[in-house]
Amino acid sequence: MAKQMFINLPVKDLAKSRVFFEALGYQFNPHFSDDTAACLVLGDTIYAMLLTEPKFSSFTKKPISDAGKATEVIIALDCQSRAEVDDIISKAVAAGGSIYRDADDHGFMYGHSFADLDGHQWEFFYMDPEAIPK
Repeated sequence: MAKQMFINLPVKDLAKSRVFFEALGYQFNPHFSDDTAACLVLGDTIYAMLLTEPKFSSFTKKPISDAGKATEVIIALDCQSRAEVDDIISKAVAAGGSIYRDADDHGFMYGHSFADLDGHQWEFFYMDPEAIPK
């Protein structure tokens, strides 16, 4: 079983992407960051490697998808509360992201989505285990 997760995402402007995610309250691991990559810390063992398009291209033989036109991956992250979900979405929009999908409330689960500066889709959700239908 894996102990860590690294999601690799191509970005057009690494500096702007760093500023965007810092505005959401995230930090970067400097040991795995340079002028071609930034290691976004999403959790204790969850990371997103924001890679310049040339760097990303060095890991694949396929062309890079345009995340503004097609979805290849949806990054879904849990939050501690509905308020935390709303807070991160508000920060994302204020930092230049856009609402990807309106909030969904299923009673036991609440979620909302934004697209980052490159169009990557991020979903944040809160799930109340006590309210899950039996």
